[in-house]
Amino acid sequence: MNAEEAARLLQAYVDGELDPAATVELEAEIAANPALRAAHERMRALSAAIRDKADYHAAPAALVSRIRASLPGEAAAPRRPARWLLPAGAFAATAVLAAALAISWQYAAPPERLEHDLLASHARATLGQRMIDVASSDQHTVKPWLSARLPFSPPVADFAKEGFPLLGGRVDYAGGRPVAVLVYQRRKHVVEAFVWPGSAPARSGTHDGLNLESFSREGMTYWLVSDLEREELDELSRLF
Repeated sequence: MNAEEAARLLQAYVDGELDPAATVELEAEIAANPALRAAHERMRALSAAIRDKADYHAAPAALVSRIRASLPGEAAAPRRPARWLLPAGAFAATAVLAAALAISWQYAAPPERLEHDLLASHARATLGQRMIDVASSDQHTVKPWLSARLPFSPPVADFAKEGFPLLGGRVDYAGGRPVAVLVYQRRKHVVEAFVWPGSAPARSGTHDGLNLESFSREGMTYWLVSDLEREELDELSRLF
């Protein structure tokens, strides 16, 4: 991948739309190219600011139902004229429907979609050997590093005395938002703790040999991802 191709894929990368192979290749290019890395930081900061400050309005349930009900028959609908031949009113209606559908998807997205993002983040970090951006067990090193790159300040703690030493952290993207990832070790196992502001109901699951567990503490949502046994993962959640 050359610099021009990497620049074209940068927005898709920030939006979490690249497949794991392209993500690994692009991350290597970002690491080696200071100009591309700066562009990535600017784009990520802009995206985070929009998500943080923009107003979002859920589409009415009746409208969402009508849009979804119309989708199965869309393929059988008569062919429509080319887009540039449509009158302005049709453009406006199309834009409203597209926005309503996008908004309804954002608000009605099932928890499985978020779990998919977390598993994809884990796969990218593992395949790209980039699980940690800032390697330190000192919370006074990890926390400022993360806070400088995120629109929030994540809580950071080292649980070495309890058998979960902090290895470091990284910034990643999941569920349509930038997140902090704290990396802990338990014997030969690694535990990733994804953290972002908000609250969510407790949830747990297992996918491809990985255990996932979510909970909320003091205004923050946590998701733990690891191949560690469920009982030990519960122990770390209690420490948080």
